[in-house]
Amino acid sequence: MIIAGWILSALLVLFILGASVTPKLMGMNAAIEPLTVVGWPIKYMVLIGCIELACMVLFAIPRTALLGAILMTGLLGGALAANLRVDNPLYSHTLFSVYFGIAMWAALWLRDPRIRELFPLS
Repeated sequence: MIIAGWILSALLVLFILGASVTPKLMGMNAAIEPLTVVGWPIKYMVLIGCIELACMVLFAIPRTALLGAILMTGLLGGALAANLRVDNPLYSHTLFSVYFGIAMWAALWLRDPRIRELFPLS
């Protein structure tokens, strides 16, 4: 169970680094276009990328993983609200942050016995 949690965690961190953080920090069109669609000024792109990076670094470190998950959940909530506001496609765009959040918390639950004690499923 713990190994599965670490594998899922690694996949999530790599996904965010490749699909979200890197495009934002490099000023790629893959990051500019979605920000423009939801109405965020481009001047915040690097800041958002740095916040995502910090959240995922915290999530990857066992001692700070809970804080990273909590902070990333807040960030994902903002993404959900921004996509809802502009009426982006529901299942692919708007709910993606929900899917990612569920996977992130599942990974943390799998890899950390303290989280399993706090949220037992049996």
